[in-house]
Amino acid sequence: LFYSFFKSLVGKDVVVELKNDLSICGTLHSVDQYLNIKLTDISVTDPEKYPHMLSVKNCFIRGSVVRYVQLPGDEVDTQLLQDAARKEAVTSVR
Repeated sequence: LFYSFFKSLVGKDVVVELKNDLSICGTLHSVDQYLNIKLTDISVTDPEKYPHMLSVKNCFIRGSVVRYVQLPGDEVDTQLLQDAARKEAVTSVR
């Protein structure tokens, strides 16, 4: 469910917050079945705290270190997501 949802957001700007409190803004380039994320044109939300990240333009983020992914609100089809979640819940009960 989440994999196909994130694939539909490729090319959109997202903010990924990691478990070590680093937040990275960038364009979603790709995502895989483990929810590993590739971002392009990145910037950090707190460059004073992470000055070593200023020279980085692209990054790969392991799915297990992601805390949150902030999505553009106007790009999310909530009705489609709710319907897919309901269908998945029904099939898992059977």
